[in-house]
Amino acid sequence: FDKLGLSSASAITLLLASLIGSGINLPLFTLRSEEPPRDIFPLLSRGLLRVPPQPFTGTTLITLNVGGGLIPGAFSLYLVVHTPITIMEALLATVMLAGISYAASRPIADIGIGMPMLIAPLCAALIALLINPEHSAPLAYTGGTLGVLLGADVLRLNDIRMMGVPTASIGGVGTFDGIFVTGVIAVLLA
Repeated sequence: FDKLGLSSASAITLLLASLIGSGINLPLFTLRSEEPPRDIFPLLSRGLLRVPPQPFTGTTLITLNVGGGLIPGAFSLYLVVHTPITIMEALLATVMLAGISYAASRPIADIGIGMPMLIAPLCAALIALLINPEHSAPLAYTGGTLGVLLGADVLRLNDIRMMGVPTASIGGVGTFDGIFVTGVIAVLLA
């Protein structure tokens, strides 16, 4: 967190706020959705600790997860303003990571959108090192977190519409892990 210009207290505050905020979803808008496909093997696709699926209502409420969307997004903007990375570098890294995240993510029944855990942090670190090796840590965090939010969540809203789930969260459940891990690992690698 020294690479991001954070003190120990600030880093702990950011981590705790992200973890606590992961349980808070702010409603944004509602999408009309299609009825989900029937599960061929219902017993094999549900784990012991999974919440049973909610009945289809014809709409999906889109929310913003505080810990996985709002806080990482706000911190990324803070890094762009308070570190030597430029807006163009941040945009380039974000667009590249959004494309990679979109290509690597997939809709997963009863969960939402998921993607392999290490693709985004490895790509974020590599892209940041290529764009601005001197200030790669804040660029890796910014490009990685915003890229995953855009590519795995925002660009996948049409897939969410097809899943017929009652609620979907930008930065939540399946992508919270990816965003959180991307931010931490990308900075370590950069």
